[in-house]
Parts: sequence; C-alpha cells; structure tokens
Amino acid sequence: MIRLLLAAALAAPCAGCASVTRGTTENIAIASTPSGATAEVSGLDAPTTCVTPCAVVAKRSADITVTIKKEGYEPQIIPLTKEIPGTGAAGFAGNILAGGLIGMGVDAATGAALDHKPNPVIVTLQPAAPASARPAKPRPPRRPPPPQS
Repeated sequence: MIRLLLAAALAAPCAGCASVTRGTTENIAIASTPSGATAEVSGLDAPTTCVTPCAVVAKRSADITVTIKKEGYEPQIIPLTKEIPGTGAAGFAGNILAGGLIGMGVDAATGAALDHKPNPVIVTLQPAAPASARPAKPRPPRRPPPPQS
C-alpha cells in the first residue's frame, strides 16, 4: 500500500507532461492583407469573430476553421490542421519517464502535444470581380430594318 501511494505521489507532478509544460490551449494569430477583414473562427467553445490583425485562444485539441471576409474581396476559408511539433513530442515522451500511461492519457485527451498549423494564419485577399465585369447574358439577334422604298 505504501509503495502504491509513493508511486502515485511521484507520478502526480507529471500527470500529463505536455499538459504541464505546454498547456492545453494556444494563441492563434490571424492577419490579412488588407487588414480590417472579419475573421470568423469556428471550432472554439463559442463561435468567435475578430477584425484582423487579431488573435484567439483555442484548445489544442479543437478542429478549427478560419473564414476571412472583407467587402469587395473574395472570402477565404482556411482549415487548420493539428500536428505534433518537437516540443509536443518531447513533452509527450516525458510521460515515459515520469507520467506513465496516466500522463499519456491526459496529454492525448487534452491535445496538449498538438499545435495548429498554419499559425499564424496569414491571408492575402483577392479583389472580387465587379458586377460589370461579369459576362452578360447573350441577346437574341436583332432583325434588320425593312428596306425603304
């Protein structure tokens, strides 16, 4: 019983090494050219909107999509991927030494070993085609006027 308590006490400080060293959230920076665009971020606990340049805090395990819109420009949708960077892998691997299966489980459940990519999200907006530049509907052929006598 004492050995079990001692083992639990030693493992507790590193119950999730990546969770402890990196945290379960990260800042995601969003910028656009031109600036002043609306960035809608889905996948957070609550849908969030900000004006570029801006930043949002996201859970590392979240599935994030950023939609950037500005009047006169084509909207852009950027799905973020989740990757394990070197620092996340090191924290996750630290569980082998100190956190064991419990720490690995905590890190896997919280996504603490993950980073969103791209971060920062940087977008160059493309001007929308003006309505006058769109092709017009073809007109039926006109009949020539009758000959004058």
